[in-house]
Amino acid sequence: MAELRVFSLKQVSAHKSKDDCWFVIGGKVYNVTKFLQEHPGGEEVLVEASGRDATRDFEDVGHSPAAKGMLDNYLVGVLEGFKGVVSVNKQSNASSGKKDKLAFKDMPAFVIKEEKPSVFIRFLEFLVPLVIVGATYLFKTLP
Repeated sequence: MAELRVFSLKQVSAHKSKDDCWFVIGGKVYNVTKFLQEHPGGEEVLVEASGRDATRDFEDVGHSPAAKGMLDNYLVGVLEGFKGVVSVNKQSNASSGKKDKLAFKDMPAFVIKEEKPSVFIRFLEFLVPLVIVGATYLFKTLP
């Protein structure tokens, strides 16, 4: 495997436009400029995340394993100080026999994570309507 380039966050931040869109996910630097038109969530989402560490944004969306696997196609390097292991499984269009666009039809774009509300929030959701009903009852029954 060829040696990956090492980029500083300042270098990555210079690539934050529709014509030159890079970001960092998990310490790896990706150039997704060619993917903007194909992104199921729209190109604006990627451009907004460009030029910075977008790990949290990427993980919060809950991308499918297939979407995560596609990242390797856009890997250009690692962030300065990255200590992890980089394994690249790039599949060329020639070897797979398909273009990336065709592979998208079978791949769910993302899964929205449903976060359960905390116990306190659930308690409030139960208690507040009861308090309102009780207050209304008392207000109507008082002379």
